[in-house]
Amino acid sequence: MKKSIVLYSGGIDSTTALYWALNQYEKVHALTFDYGQRHRIEVIMAGNLVQKLNVPQKILRVDLRQIGGSSLTDAKLPLPQYERVEKIEGGLPLTYVPFRNGIFLALASAWAEVEGIKEIVCGFNIIDSPNYPDTRNQFVKAMEEAINQGTRISPDQDKIQIIAPFINMKKSEIIKKGLSLGTDYSYSISCYSGTEIPCQKCSSCIHRQKAWEEVGLKDHLILRLEKEGKI
Repeated sequence: MKKSIVLYSGGIDSTTALYWALNQYEKVHALTFDYGQRHRIEVIMAGNLVQKLNVPQKILRVDLRQIGGSSLTDAKLPLPQYERVEKIEGGLPLTYVPFRNGIFLALASAWAEVEGIKEIVCGFNIIDSPNYPDTRNQFVKAMEEAINQGTRISPDQDKIQIIAPFINMKKSEIIKKGLSLGTDYSYSISCYSGTEIPCQKCSSCIHRQKAWEEVGLKDHLILRLEKEGKI
């Protein structure tokens, strides 16, 4: 049986990755991290979709607040707000969580080794967020090499693979791919503010709003919130 683990935060990219994996593998496991993030509501909302799809989900808790260094894990640091994408400054974002994806991939690989799973699917992409160092193709390849150096007892064993199918796609292209797969984004939370209703000011909200505008459709999340009378 062809199996995979999907790094599933519940955002646009990982939600698309989940549907993509369901079309590629016979058995899919969703792996979600509760790392002390400001927007932990994403963990709660992520559970809605996996229940609907009947996908087994594992939630691993690793408190990155102990490390800090990011406005997503340190409440003392302000959450940057913007009016539009063009206003988002260059350089390392304050929302970057130090080596977060490396930590997640390491833990996912440990679980994959126990479960006998050889493929880890993630929604990493760099086109709309080029300043995050841990979403680049070079990073993915380097982590894959390190993981296999640290988990394979002999060269004859199958290698663990990190699959990043959207790494060179814009977020609007990722959404279009997801829509072609029947992806439901209505419980997909991107906002960093920590609320179900998007703040429309953080960088994640700004990128998401622009992507849906490029797609030419209304965000599934907004449609659900309007239907439920929450906005």
